Amino acid sequence: MSPSLFTQAVHAGERAPRPDFTPVSTPLYRSVGYLYDDMDTLDAIFGDERSGYVYPRYGSPTVAALERAAATLEGGEAALATSSGMAAIHLALLAANASHGNSVVAAQDCYGATYALLRDLFTAQGVSVRFVDIADLAEVESALAEARPAALLLETISNPLLKVAAIPRLVEMAHAAGAQVIVDNTFATPYLCRPLEHGADFVVHSSTKYLGGHGDVMGGLVITSAAKRARLFQLIKLLGCNLGPDEAWLTLRGLKTLPLRMRQHCANAQAVAGWLAEHPRIARVHYPGLPDHPQHTVARHLFGEAGYGGMVSFELKEADRAAVFRFLEALQLILPATTLGDVYSLVLYPAMSSHRALSPAERARLGIGEGLVRLSVGIEAVEDIIADLEQALAK
Repeated sequence: MSPSLFTQAVHAGERAPRPDFTPVSTPLYRSVGYLYDDMDTLDAIFGDERSGYVYPRYGSPTVAALERAAATLEGGEAALATSSGMAAIHLALLAANASHGNSVVAAQDCYGATYALLRDLFTAQGVSVRFVDIADLAEVESALAEARPAALLLETISNPLLKVAAIPRLVEMAHAAGAQVIVDNTFATPYLCRPLEHGADFVVHSSTKYLGGHGDVMGGLVITSAAKRARLFQLIKLLGCNLGPDEAWLTLRGLKTLPLRMRQHCANAQAVAGWLAEHPRIARVHYPGLPDHPQHTVARHLFGEAGYGGMVSFELKEADRAAVFRFLEALQLILPATTLGDVYSLVLYPAMSSHRALSPAERARLGIGEGLVRLSVGIEAVEDIIADLEQALAK
């Protein structure tokens, strides 16, 4: 007796025999469950005795492909994909033992949500947090010696003032103080710098940005050793901040053009920064590729000949919030969007968005003034980007 039409409609076409071919592009696996020929195999996978897939919170083939690619590009043993960059930072801090009674030393000039995560959530959970000027090595060394922290958290290129961290020296100092080092490499990407090669313990990315690169997918990544990845895996199974297969597939596709895009981002940003530095309505330009940038020499040694990144921040001369808003509204090609690292040129007002969680006094103390604008330089023709900035500044 053949199955009912109702049964056939549910099962027909599914679970085909294993193929004898290998697809050129990684398939997109949307299944939330996986079958095995015997229960002993399934039991071994649940017990971490062998590799495999049982449920997407424990991993999936598409996500695993992205993790392998990210680990390869960053020069790490393993990676863990997360639902956002903030989830990646949170997991890395937990894996580095940022827990009650321990302390963290962090760069004060960092992404606003990272600052708020440490200041509010981790402090409330009994973690002592100390913020430092990551470019002042004497200050960092003193803080590490006094706090003996579980972790030192920094950004390769800081957000939004674009300070460049002397990663080799910072890693040396942190390890001497018994701290693990977490480096947010979102702005630099492995095209410019691979912090694990300089001794960092964890590298994190908001893969929403340059790794995905097309403004259509949110995610995060932590790249580390195989042993530390095992700790991250236990945490993500409990917290559930997993990346979905569709997001993993889109990010993996974006990675294929990362070096090509970053080469153009860097070239365009260098030209834009140089043009802005000569403009009479610009008070100051922050870009590591300019010779007068405080960490220009550090950046040159760290990045070699690859470039200095696609991010530029600048201060409109004598501008308040209203003047910045008029400038942003006058832009025609450059998009006022709360993100970065896309193929498009994007502009953001840190006081309104990325650093809104900080009080005006906190922003002022960090050097984030009312006239500061952050520009993610896209891969359009650079003359068109400059022309748009010119006409908006004129207005």
